[in-house]
Amino acid sequence: MANLTVILFLCISVPMGPALYMIPDKRSKLFLCFMLLGMVVCLIASEVNSLLLGFFGGNARYVSCNVTPIVEEVLKGVPVLFYALYFSDDRDTLLSISFGMGLGFAVLENMVILVGSLSRVTILWAFVRGFGAARMHSACTTMLGRGIAYVHKRRKLFYCGTFSLLISAVIAHALFNTLIQSEYRLAAYGVVFAMYIPQTIKIGRQILSRKKPRQA
Repeated sequence: MANLTVILFLCISVPMGPALYMIPDKRSKLFLCFMLLGMVVCLIASEVNSLLLGFFGGNARYVSCNVTPIVEEVLKGVPVLFYALYFSDDRDTLLSISFGMGLGFAVLENMVILVGSLSRVTILWAFVRGFGAARMHSACTTMLGRGIAYVHKRRKLFYCGTFSLLISAVIAHALFNTLIQSEYRLAAYGVVFAMYIPQTIKIGRQILSRKKPRQA
């Protein structure tokens, strides 16, 4: 499986690599860079999760609900935190790169699961997987990035705030993994939907503010 993950990573990332030189817009280039970085993080997480799966006696359900959320959210969060500390804590930039990080992670993870389950996959499976797990990864990392942009400007909140944000992302991830493997599967998608509500409200307000007529 490790070799398969590397092969899929190369198949996806190598064609995307030249775009880092061809795209002139810095924000778009930064988004793509973090998307590729998200795939690298997925590679690392795959190795760590495999080791931990053996440590816990091959209990995949236990590991997916209790261990992998911690491993994956920490690994996804470190590059975003590093960028905020040493480059920029601009809210829109952190929102963009954190979403790209989660998206890149989700794309490679979906491809690995797809290739490993070819005999069972359907179009409905692909849609559900893309809507659920892929959006969950992006939402968790985006929540962390958005929060870091806030707490980084308030030093008294930075350490406890960053830790709280990371724990929140882990809990949301663990809750999704637990629900998706239970009879309450639909509730898992409700968790994902709820995580996108704040950003949806923000976008809606921006659209409405643009449509308001200016007073003479």
